[in-house]
Amino acid sequence: MFAALLLLTIGLLGWQFAVQGTDRSLTASMKLGTDFNLIDHNGDPITEAAFDGQPTLVFFGFTRCPEVCPTTLYEMAGWLDTLGEAGNDLQAFFISVDPERDTPEIMKGYAEAFTERVTGITGDPDEIARVVAAWHVYAARIPTEDDDYTMDHTASVFLMDANGDFKGTIAYGENAETAVAKLRQLTGNS
Repeated sequence: MFAALLLLTIGLLGWQFAVQGTDRSLTASMKLGTDFNLIDHNGDPITEAAFDGQPTLVFFGFTRCPEVCPTTLYEMAGWLDTLGEAGNDLQAFFISVDPERDTPEIMKGYAEAFTERVTGITGDPDEIARVVAAWHVYAARIPTEDDDYTMDHTASVFLMDANGDFKGTIAYGENAETAVAKLRQLTGNS
């Protein structure tokens, strides 16, 4: 009986971590990110300094994504609209895991189709791979039957405070009220 209860508890904690977002106590020592030199969706150079000084949302994905990315960016736009003025200091970035196809122009059109509050980031594939690894993000090229490929990737939105410290995640499909509450806490407007 004790073993079954222990397994159930471990399974529940694993499910909470994977699906419901990350609790700060689980990740207090987790370091995310690295220095980088990439390109924003306006074609301008962007570095890790763009994440400094403001609470930040970071999402990794790609523009040919069939479901997760458009859904997440749509939801992100809704969260930002719901926050209104309380979210004015919040910035958001969409980093491509498919930089070979995601040019700055494509990233700009894609991100701005959802909201002008999200900045797309792309660039050299080796530099992107280094950033993906430093954020502990899973991204893998998956061949398709038509000799093309798609990308499999982490689907959570990372929450960073103004000091660049990791504060948790918003899981794919997480309840909008819960997501907005996390953002209010991140911005200090809870």
